[in-house]
Amino acid sequence: MATEILMPALSPTMEEGTLAKWLVKEGDTVAAGDLIAEIETDKATMEFEAADEGIVGKILVAEGSEGVKVNTPIAVLVEEGESADDIEASAPAPKDKDEGEQEGEQKDEAAPEAKTSDDAPATKAAPAAPKDDSGERVFASPLARRIAAEKGIDLTALQGSGPRGRIVKADVEAAKPGAAKAPAADEAAPKAAPAAGPDAAQVMKIYEGRDYEEVKLDGMRKTVAVRLTEAKQTIPHFYLRRDILLDELLSFRAQLNARLEARGVKLSVNDFIIKACALALQQVPMANAVWAGDRILKLTPSDVAVAVAVDGGLFTPVLKDAEQKSLSALSAEMKDLASRARDRKLAPHEYLGGSFAVSNLGMYGIDNFDAVINPPHGAILAVGAGVKKPVVQDDGSLGVATVMSVTLSVDHRVIDGALGAELLEAIKQNLENPLAMLA
Repeated sequence: MATEILMPALSPTMEEGTLAKWLVKEGDTVAAGDLIAEIETDKATMEFEAADEGIVGKILVAEGSEGVKVNTPIAVLVEEGESADDIEASAPAPKDKDEGEQEGEQKDEAAPEAKTSDDAPATKAAPAAPKDDSGERVFASPLARRIAAEKGIDLTALQGSGPRGRIVKADVEAAKPGAAKAPAADEAAPKAAPAAGPDAAQVMKIYEGRDYEEVKLDGMRKTVAVRLTEAKQTIPHFYLRRDILLDELLSFRAQLNARLEARGVKLSVNDFIIKACALALQQVPMANAVWAGDRILKLTPSDVAVAVAVDGGLFTPVLKDAEQKSLSALSAEMKDLASRARDRKLAPHEYLGGSFAVSNLGMYGIDNFDAVINPPHGAILAVGAGVKKPVVQDDGSLGVATVMSVTLSVDHRVIDGALGAELLEAIKQNLENPLAMLA
């Protein structure tokens, strides 16, 4: 039976991608876990593995194709004895909105009929999935069904990890007979639609007769635009600001770097900021939280994301369990993540998650700014430059100190004002007393 290979969603924000390169050709035999293609996502170019085994019967999307929507069939696997000549069209004809809505209402009653093409043989649609005793359809690959039958595993008790929740070989092999069926996830709350702005034609008309260059948006730029628009429109931001005295930290950093030079370690001020934030999230645990649609998730570890500028956008790689790591370990990990982020070589698990982020523009001479929260994070710290300023000393005399301005952007759904102030005070105390961070 033919099995469709679908364009995968390799990150939660991915809606379409570029099929950069095929690593297999028609007629090749593949096993589950084999690399079959390179996919350019909204974040990086990633290798795509086969979820099942079979023979590549037909490649439906040529390499280099851009804007391939997630879940679009890109190839077809066939079993031994089948050939590409047996494959008929699987892609349904495009439908207008009304037809699509009607089909959605009726999809449990009948499968849509596939439209065939006169120009080329089309892929044969897989037959309707068998139903269990309750009438519920079970979507599984032929190999998964065969293994399940041999092991006596009830497929209805499994939750598939393949495309569209399809049960694949790995799901069956990892299952135990009699396992409880995974509960269905609550229906997601509808997202607020972004406010409509002028379209391209309207904007271009304004600048008619003026010289300009039209820049095509790549996947990353589109994602940045969508996510930050959504963040500003749906997250109730509020802002807390503090000045932090840096002289003690700068002196301590110089001493540490002198001792660590033989090991090739050079700590940055940002390494101390990451550590200070990670510890503060442990000191104020109620602020170590994220917004989850209709609830708050309070995290135990301090997973701190750090904004890294790259060509055409930015990444926020996550330093997991940052509160447990030494300054030198955080420094080495941050350098590695930042380097691979700039090369767009990060895996999704390296930039997903976290409850808190740091965005530092101090190296550009920016005194202070307000950062946009990266959902679902509860807060983000915007860090400005350390600047020599006159300050009043404890004894009332006037002196000069290195002062760094920071702004905490907070999601009011997750963290209230007093709690946010407590978190920012903890960050300030950690940075102004750096020796305590090593205790």
